[in-house]
Amino acid sequence: MQCRLSRHAKRRIKLYAIPERMIIDIVGAMVLSPGIHEIVERIPGIVYPVKIIVSVEGETATIITSYPLKRGRIR
Repeated sequence: MQCRLSRHAKRRIKLYAIPERMIIDIVGAMVLSPGIHEIVERIPGIVYPVKIIVSVEGETATIITSYPLKRGRIR
């Protein structure tokens, strides 16, 4: 699956100092059906779990945004 980052996602990754490669690896390793998905994963070096919003169309996964969850809440 091909992964691409939206402009918004690039800015959030830079703002929160999240490793871009880790986000792409997490999404690339998953088998996702078409549609919008919310993924919550723990990333080493970041205190809180990171929430990733992904839109899948065909063989392309577009990462819409990613940010750390406050106080470690997982929905």
